[in-house]
Amino acid sequence: MMNTTLIRKDIEDKSIVWFSETNQYIVLENKTAEIVNLLHSEIPTQEISKQLMNELNIPSEQAELFVSQIQREILIPNTTKKDTDLTNSPKYTIPNFNISKFYKIEGLIFKVDYQSEFEEYLIHPKFSHLETDVTSNYDHNFQVFTNNDKTFLIINNNFIGSWLRKNIHYFQGKFSMYIVQYIHNKPEDNWMGIFHASGLGNTKKSLLLLGDSGNGKSTSLAILQANGFTCLADDFVPVDIEKQHVYTFPSAISIKKNSLETLLPMYPELEHTAEFNFKRLNKIVRYLPPNTTKAVKHLPCNDLIFIKYEKNSELIFNSISNITAFQQLIPDSWISNTPENVHVFLDWFSRVNCYQLTYSNNTKMVETIKNILNNDI
Repeated sequence: MMNTTLIRKDIEDKSIVWFSETNQYIVLENKTAEIVNLLHSEIPTQEISKQLMNELNIPSEQAELFVSQIQREILIPNTTKKDTDLTNSPKYTIPNFNISKFYKIEGLIFKVDYQSEFEEYLIHPKFSHLETDVTSNYDHNFQVFTNNDKTFLIINNNFIGSWLRKNIHYFQGKFSMYIVQYIHNKPEDNWMGIFHASGLGNTKKSLLLLGDSGNGKSTSLAILQANGFTCLADDFVPVDIEKQHVYTFPSAISIKKNSLETLLPMYPELEHTAEFNFKRLNKIVRYLPPNTTKAVKHLPCNDLIFIKYEKNSELIFNSISNITAFQQLIPDSWISNTPENVHVFLDWFSRVNCYQLTYSNNTKMVETIKNILNNDI
């Protein structure tokens, strides 16, 4: 047997296969996945080819070519460890920190030391609404600095990692992951995944809003929040492994400049909110605090909605296949690479309802989301 672990889950008429060595998910035809399983179990290729030849009534040469192609293009690349560790640079000298901020999150005080305005700009805007005047008796100390084009993260005097400028979003994700672990008192292995989505709920259940940048996901979330729903998390949505619940993450909702006209009547404070120009992402945003309440910490999630604002569009609401949703969800998500957690994730994903919602009328969009959360769809 190979050292790598392979997990297969059949969903609809396809197979999803996960490879532990590369932490990759691949959607395959069922027969292809079956052959991958046999090859992984080190069944001789000649035996697999002969079986395939008899099953499909094809020439032996064609069967052998097909099996060898699967081995070469799918199995070998995904069972060969890739050097993707971005955090293996523990050699550093802690500099002087010119900026220190304190944030109060879920009763905990976080002190964050920034070397300069560059590091502050990576973190502070989304957490500025949580800033506190408390400057002593803090619970955790995060230190952020840059050395040789790498940004370093130290937490409570422990080296966490370093990231190149081009991978700065990995740093931001790791920073947020530690916040999540501390405020919910759950270590990393207790999380099923972190999704690039917006988590929205009522008092009983939640759903995820997903969509590519520019589709209006965060704007839709802000509209729904103004209509009485609870924003559980935006852009960084944690889901636990025990119950597969969406948990709160209280960073601010990012509001793009072209959404202000729509949102100012609902949130007049946005007119005087600080504006941030993220040149690397080519976007100008303001930040809106979420209405996360202390009473709601986590909610079950059974629905994924790929949402898109499209000017002058009628409201279009359709179910989509879980496989189609999976292929859109995975690229921007962090899923735990513990095999037991992968099993839970795939089982959960096979049960969720997946939809596509396109709209231009805010009232109709809100009513549709309300119906989903009230189990009226």
